[in-house]
Amino acid sequence: MPPSLTRATAARSTLDSRLLPGLLVTTAGVALAIAVNALVPAVSPLMAALVLGAVTTNLGLSSPALRPGLQFAARGPLRLGIVLLGAQLALPDVLALGLPVLLPVVVTVTATFFGTQWLGRRLGLGRELSLLVATGFSICGAAAVAAMDGVTDSDEEDVMTAVALVTLYGSLAIAVLPQAEGLLHLSPEAFGVWAGASVHEVAQVVATAQAVGGAALTTAVVVKLTRVVLLAPLIAGVTLWRRRTAAPTEGRRPPVVPLFVAGFLAMAALRSLGVLPPASLAALKTAETLLFTAALFGMGAAVRLRALLRTGRRAVALGALSTTLVTLVALAGVTVLA
Repeated sequence: MPPSLTRATAARSTLDSRLLPGLLVTTAGVALAIAVNALVPAVSPLMAALVLGAVTTNLGLSSPALRPGLQFAARGPLRLGIVLLGAQLALPDVLALGLPVLLPVVVTVTATFFGTQWLGRRLGLGRELSLLVATGFSICGAAAVAAMDGVTDSDEEDVMTAVALVTLYGSLAIAVLPQAEGLLHLSPEAFGVWAGASVHEVAQVVATAQAVGGAALTTAVVVKLTRVVLLAPLIAGVTLWRRRTAAPTEGRRPPVVPLFVAGFLAMAALRSLGVLPPASLAALKTAETLLFTAALFGMGAAVRLRALLRTGRRAVALGALSTTLVTLVALAGVTVLA
């Protein structure tokens, strides 16, 4: 074996051994997060993993030996999870909604994304935190936050704050929106559009629409997945903007379409063309959840709660304002449709 190849093999072996302790801890964290979700279904595995990772670090249970593996877990599984997320999208189902539904959804996403960032600046929050909250609230919650974190220089505390806000206000929507449906006298289809266009997480949308059931649930899921489709162009747009505005001295610019976003689009195309066997979709969904859970555990392990608490009140205010914005804009769209 050539000396250069021997050195490369030795370096790879050393790197793998450095990753192993952190990856083992991450695996245990994922298993515990899944168990928490099984005991308390209202707590998603992603949120449970994020909290468990933060607890591990802030109680002094972590060590420098775990850091390489935890840092890898926060990035590698995230990108693969986003690729698999594309398998849940059947574009014909999205297009079947028609322009009268698609247009209000796009308007809601756009207004929430840019409006939340403006509100964040008005509250004195950092640009990165405002961007993450805007992405999570306008698209698909924790997965969107993690995806945007993959193309930005956000602190892990910002990621944890954004995911916590998604969980808090999305959970409130599960209780509030079905009650409002009775007061507003919306049809099941109209309520489905409202829930799908305004509630943050896919699981939260399902829980909200199940209170009405029937056409409301089916419509809400398809509308929500329409928002998920917009994740790819949103990330590409942010990346392109940063390429154009970054100083030349900041190093190599990222690609306009990151590889994991291209993979997301490829999986969506395969699902839409019927190439993926129906029996494989459940397995892909499970793998996606496990990968995102691992990534959120790694992110949580990098969080320092003291730094997080410094932005607490203003971040909570931003979450409340952003939730109000997305809910009212979506409701206005539903009213126009009616």
